Amino acid sequence: MKKSDFVYHLPEALIAQKPLTERDASRLLCMDRHGGRIVDRQFTDFIDLIDERDLLVFNNTKVIPARLFGKKQSGGKVEILIERIVNDHRAIAHVRSSKSAKAGALIELDQGYCCEVLGRAEDLFQLEFKGDSNIFSILEQIGHIPLPPYITREDDESDLARYQTVFAKEAGAVAAPTAGLHFDQIMMDKLKAKGVQTAFVTLHVGSGTFQPVRVEDLSEHLMHKEYFAVLPETVATVQLARARGGRVIAIGTTAVRALESASKSGRLEACFGDTDLFITPGYQFKSVDAMLTNFHLSESTLLMLVSAFAGYESIMNAYSHAIDQSYRFFSYGDAMFLSD
Repeated sequence: MKKSDFVYHLPEALIAQKPLTERDASRLLCMDRHGGRIVDRQFTDFIDLIDERDLLVFNNTKVIPARLFGKKQSGGKVEILIERIVNDHRAIAHVRSSKSAKAGALIELDQGYCCEVLGRAEDLFQLEFKGDSNIFSILEQIGHIPLPPYITREDDESDLARYQTVFAKEAGAVAAPTAGLHFDQIMMDKLKAKGVQTAFVTLHVGSGTFQPVRVEDLSEHLMHKEYFAVLPETVATVQLARARGGRVIAIGTTAVRALESASKSGRLEACFGDTDLFITPGYQFKSVDAMLTNFHLSESTLLMLVSAFAGYESIMNAYSHAIDQSYRFFSYGDAMFLSD
């Protein structure tokens, strides 16, 4: 298939700019991934669609306040988006300024902090933060929540909590695993009371998740890398779910990519490292039976992933239906449940 096969036209008014008052107040489009049948529901119905034998797998990554603002010694404004933290003082980042930053340049930040540009890392920059404070501490003090580019407002205090899942634990993402944003603690408690098992993987979502594919031939696309980890206890929990006849339900495409990245041998194995797995139609899923996901950008790798999971024509039909029914799209938008 080609990139142009994954184009759809979305009215700008359907891009959710703010979260709803309650996390679970979203709508839920349910689709049979084999037959393509669509049912419109509310997210609060999700618990009724889950059997006590099923296993929900969440991504427990934690969004860091990765956007920084500063200035060059010449006075020019600079915007930094941390892509990956290498160690306590070094990071790989996007750096935006009127003129490209050069090696050796110092960038002055708020509260007296500064960082030095060490050089390029392909299309990104290597930065070293000066002083005794580590990067996480600096970000907590002066960083901003890195809202996606399609959210056209500045971040505010509410985003500190709402652009973060209630089960976030492992700091390192610069974008939220958005399917998990629909779950509040009440929903998590209800799932537990019903007897539904949960497990966690980690995949630190990078800013590349928002980038459209730029080549028409999908085989030529260079997928961005993201750190992931699937621990032995998660593998064991998945095996138990299979043994009792339950489904493995990934909460979000990032959980899907972590599970499938750990299943390259044909079966799920504990592992960690970088993944650049690019899932397109024709891919054979090894560890995921159902998926909860938000709606994704036109021409994005995530739209291709869900098309691989539920069928291209079914997904494009579902998106058309969602637009006709005025579903809210993207990070703060509504959800879709793809199941048998």
